[in-house]
Amino acid sequence: MTPRDILARLLAFDTVSSRPNIDLMLWVQGLLAEGGIDAVLIPDAGGGKANLYATVGPQGMGGVMLSGHTDVVPVEGQHWTKPPFALTEEAGRYYGRGAADMKGFVACAIAAMLDAAQRPLKVPLHLALSYDEEIGCMGVRSLIDMLQGAPVRPRFCIVGEPTGMQVATGHKGKVALRATCVGREGHSALAPLALNALHLAADFVNLVRDTQGFVVEHGLRDGDYDVPYSTLHVGKLNGGVQVNIVPNHAVVDFEIRSLAGEDVDRLIDILRIGAEDIIAPLRADFPEAEIRIERLWDYPGLGTPSEAAVVNFVKGLTGANGTIKVAFGTEGGLFDQRLGIPTVICGPGSMAQGHKPDEFVAVEQMERCEVMLAALIGHLEAGI
Repeated sequence: MTPRDILARLLAFDTVSSRPNIDLMLWVQGLLAEGGIDAVLIPDAGGGKANLYATVGPQGMGGVMLSGHTDVVPVEGQHWTKPPFALTEEAGRYYGRGAADMKGFVACAIAAMLDAAQRPLKVPLHLALSYDEEIGCMGVRSLIDMLQGAPVRPRFCIVGEPTGMQVATGHKGKVALRATCVGREGHSALAPLALNALHLAADFVNLVRDTQGFVVEHGLRDGDYDVPYSTLHVGKLNGGVQVNIVPNHAVVDFEIRSLAGEDVDRLIDILRIGAEDIIAPLRADFPEAEIRIERLWDYPGLGTPSEAAVVNFVKGLTGANGTIKVAFGTEGGLFDQRLGIPTVICGPGSMAQGHKPDEFVAVEQMERCEVMLAALIGHLEAGI
């Protein structure tokens, strides 16, 4: 099958993160089996989702791992002019949810594995497909646990997130956090006698904004990013029942996206101290008052040195002269930090099209990815 044919099948699976991906993974496993490739599925506890790992070529050697995720973001609330879960080819573009982020690369990687299985490789090629990347790089962790116990790990990793086929060496890390604000309920006619948890939440949001200002003035900077400093962002605020009840509970969900080397624990401590400063004057009258901060999940950033062997190797495959860094997070930091696999990000398409209606990947980008992977297979035949 061609990458286009594979992409058409991948797009037809509705693998929004809240839904199972097992049908897609079973299809990929079956396709690889037809090519003589054994693929291992690593299911989640419920069996509805799974990672996939496959190897072509000699065992017991490092080789190169192609990494991609199979989940996509929802389409609800978006105005699509094309069917989101089908391939539409038009004006040199492949449309469909996940075409750019990142089933376009996954299709090319599967096709490369099938090609590599027919070639006398001296160094192996690996394929790692994951689930639940879009909700915090959660699913891949069981695959990483498996690789931690393997006698030999891949020498290099290429994460095929959309970079316009440029070689990306870094992205920021992320920690998702929640601030739970506890006040005291009351009738709105007597609002000053109660403690409005939404007001506490508003004060906390201002604290987050002030901390962002501190980071801009005093934090680390990296001019390779569009936003050259670490960022704090409030994404969700919930609280209240109806307008005539003073709410006693509110929740603020927020995140920190950090540059490599930024002291994230210090930033969280600043927020904890600031939250205590908000609550302390209220505690005499409202002893139950609280702003409690908890970490929900996180993934590390990626900071591969520009002179690293993996960078020069992939630049050689693409013909690139320079490198970039990307604003979005990937699973690359986990492969690098937890497994010690030098990693770069390089894949077809642009994240400017990701997560939007009428998402697409250009046919030209897919073709460039095919060229890169063909060059990779040539190196593996010759002995990397």
